[in-house]
Amino acid sequence: MNYISTRDKSVKASAAQAIAQGISNEGGLFVPDAFPAFSKEDFAALSSLDYKGRAKFVLKFFLNDFDDDETDRCVEGAYTGSFDNDLPAPIARIGENINVLELWHGPTCAFKDLALQLLPYLLTASAKKVNGGKKTVILVATSGDTGKAALEGFKDVPDTEIIVFYPSEGVSPMQKLQMSSQKGENVHVCAIKGNFDDAQTGVKKIFTDSAVKAKLYENNMLFSSANSINWGRLAPQIVYYVSAYCDMAKHYGNLDSGFNVVVPTGNFGNILAAYYAKKTGVPINKLICASNANNVLTDFINTGKYDRNREFFTTASPSMDILISSNLERMLFELTDGDDAAVAALQNKLRDTGVFTVDEKIKEKLQKLFWAGCCDDAATLATIGEYFKEYGYLCDTHTAVAFNVYEQYLKETGDDRPTLIASTASPYKFAKSVLGAVTDKTALSEFDNVRLLNEVTGKAIPAPIKALENAKPRFNTVCDKKDMLSFVCDALGVK
Repeated sequence: MNYISTRDKSVKASAAQAIAQGISNEGGLFVPDAFPAFSKEDFAALSSLDYKGRAKFVLKFFLNDFDDDETDRCVEGAYTGSFDNDLPAPIARIGENINVLELWHGPTCAFKDLALQLLPYLLTASAKKVNGGKKTVILVATSGDTGKAALEGFKDVPDTEIIVFYPSEGVSPMQKLQMSSQKGENVHVCAIKGNFDDAQTGVKKIFTDSAVKAKLYENNMLFSSANSINWGRLAPQIVYYVSAYCDMAKHYGNLDSGFNVVVPTGNFGNILAAYYAKKTGVPINKLICASNANNVLTDFINTGKYDRNREFFTTASPSMDILISSNLERMLFELTDGDDAAVAALQNKLRDTGVFTVDEKIKEKLQKLFWAGCCDDAATLATIGEYFKEYGYLCDTHTAVAFNVYEQYLKETGDDRPTLIASTASPYKFAKSVLGAVTDKTALSEFDNVRLLNEVTGKAIPAPIKALENAKPRFNTVCDKKDMLSFVCDALGVK
C-alpha cells in the first residue's frame, strides 16, 4: 500500500511520510491507493480480541513501513490506562436495535481521543523515519474537541511543538477551559476572531505557504497536522467501526443484511472513517450523516450542490459548526473513481466561489451510500430530554443530533435494522445545554451546571471534568485571523 494525493495521483508516499507531512505539498489529502479486504474468518478472529488486539490487526494493513513491533508499541502506548476500564469504545444499547458507540471515555471526554492518543506515537515513529531529526510542529484548527485532545496527546512529547487555534466565541465554556488551562512546555493556544472555517482556512494557508515552510526548514522544523486531514487521525477511527461491528455481531449473531451507522459530523472525517470500514468488509448498509443548523452536508448529499455561502450559526453542538468540510475531499476522490484532476477542480471552485455541484452520476453514487438529515437547537434539546425520560439515557448535544436524524430516517424509510449511533462527547462537556434539556433548574457557573446535572440525572461526572474545576487558564491570547501566521512565528521563535 502506498499513499497518493487527492489532487495529484503521481504523488506517492509511505505511511510514515503521509503522517509526518500531514498534507500533500499541492494541498491535496493523502489516501491509500488500495484497501484491505477482511474476510468473515478475519472478523471472527477479531471478535475474540480486545480493543488493542483489534487495533493492531487493522492498523498493520495501513502502516506499510512500520514493522509489527512498532505498530504494537504505538497501540499499547495509546490504549493502555488511558480509557475508562481500558474500554475505549464500549456500546450501550437502547431497545433492541439502537447501539450507541460511546467514544468519550478517554482523557478529554470526546471521540477525538481514540485517534489523538495514538497519533503522537505514530507521528513520533514516522518523524524518525522521514524527518531527519527535525522538530515537528503540529498545527491545529479546532471547533472544540480536536484542540484539547491534540494538546493532551502531544504535551511534552519530545521534538514536537503544538499550536492550536479555536474560534473565540465558537466553543463551549468547558471546551475553552480545557484548552486554555492545558499543561505542557511545548503547547501554544490562541483564540481567533472568527469561526472554525476561518481557523481551518488559516491553518491550511500556512501549511501550503512555501516561504513559511522554507523558513521553518532553516530552523530545523517541519509542519504536520493533528486535524483529520492527517491520515494518522483517520486510520484509528476506522478501527472503532471495525471493533463495533465485532461487538454487534456477537450480540445479534447474523448481520448479513447489514447495519446502519449514524454519525453527527461537521468536517466529515468521522463518517468517512465508517465508509472506509465499509470498504474493508464491514457490512454497513446506509451511512446516515447528521448535521445541526449548519446543514451544508445535508444539502450536498440531498442535492449534489455544496454551497458554503450561507448564514453561519453558532449552535448548542459547536463541534459541528462547520461550513467547509475538509474530509469531503477524500470522499469526492472515491466518488470520482480517483479522478485527481476533477477533485482539484472542485476544490478550486469551492475556494474561489464557495460553491460546486457534482454531476448526476456522482450524486447517484453518493445517495446510494449516504442518507442525510439535520435538526436545529430546539429539536436537539428536545431529543436529549426525550431519550433521558424514555430510556434513562443521557447524551450530549452532538449525539442528540444523531438520535434526531436517525428518527427522521426511520420515519421516512421504515428501515429498522440494527443501527450504530456514534456518540461523540460526554454530556458534561456541554452541561448547561444538557441541563436545560432535562430540567427547568438553572445554575450560575459552569461547574454548578455540572453538579446540578449530576444531581438531576444521577449520571457520574467524568474524572477529567471534575479535575478542571480548579484549573487555571494559561492562555488568553485572541488574534485576528490575518495574524495567525505571526502567532505561529512568535510561538516558535522564528523571525
